[in-house]
Amino acid sequence: MHEAVEVVLYTRHECSLCDKAKASIRAAEVQYRLRIRLREVDIDHDPALLQLFKNDVPVIYIDGREAFRHRVEPQQIAEFLESEKGEKARSAAAPPSALAAEKCVPCRGGVPALKGADLESLSRELGGGWHVVDDHHLEKEFPFPDFAKALHFTNRIGALAEEQGHHPDIHLAWGKVRVTIWTHKVDGLTRSDFVLAAKIDGL
Repeated sequence: MHEAVEVVLYTRHECSLCDKAKASIRAAEVQYRLRIRLREVDIDHDPALLQLFKNDVPVIYIDGREAFRHRVEPQQIAEFLESEKGEKARSAAAPPSALAAEKCVPCRGGVPALKGADLESLSRELGGGWHVVDDHHLEKEFPFPDFAKALHFTNRIGALAEEQGHHPDIHLAWGKVRVTIWTHKVDGLTRSDFVLAAKIDGL
């Protein structure tokens, strides 16, 4: 692994499990020759983090998403990073989504919402962790290592929505952004909803 991996360890003062987690990260670095850029964050110094995690630490984020809580062994860290490396390689090799290349078409009503086979087909084409909820809307939650990155992503979605003339519901919280998409004019899903979801994934 050539590039250093960003690892954030959320801890509390005098936490033995936190000390063990840090030791495991350092051991993985040595044993498996990993390049790890470790950042420790003491949640006692941040009220928002304290409210989020409470006593539920250590928590380890790797490349912006939660990877482990409480106990972790060096081998688990190495295996996680290897799987992440493979996933990134597959993503890089994957062709751009055809849906993402389309433009959202404003809906003026008068057309039925997608149902049945058409809805299932578009859902498979979209993929990417999006869920069709009650055949009515698309939903996906994006994890982030902190509030600032989640806010930045939210603002990028906002800019994209304005450009496309199609606006999702966005729920911003510390460390996550949940996006919900449907077409209000038909009270359900249209192709443009899937196009917008694919474009958001591209951000």
